[in-house]
Amino acid sequence: MLDFLAAASTAAEAPPAWLGWLPIVGMIAIFWFLIIRPQMKQQKAHREKIAGIKKGDQVVTSGGIVGKVTRVDDNYADVEIAQGVKVKVVKHTIGDIVPPGGTPAND
Repeated sequence: MLDFLAAASTAAEAPPAWLGWLPIVGMIAIFWFLIIRPQMKQQKAHREKIAGIKKGDQVVTSGGIVGKVTRVDDNYADVEIAQGVKVKVVKHTIGDIVPPGGTPAND
């Protein structure tokens, strides 16, 4: 009887240590493909769009202000929001460029 118990205890060994890390690696992969990677693509597309802003474009800021770009430099853009009313905005706060003849995203 003792021989049988000794044989059973040696047969039931613990699983490999790397098997415990497998669920964590799986969760990281899921987060990467479902959350982090799409967000990085969105940020890259936004940076490219903002880099292409030129004078005369109609834009919507993150705060919802709609106006026409009158001047652009490296970090700032002057946006005319009403006749004779210009504001200086940080380029990265511009949310979207309104296509010609289109309506702004918030209207």
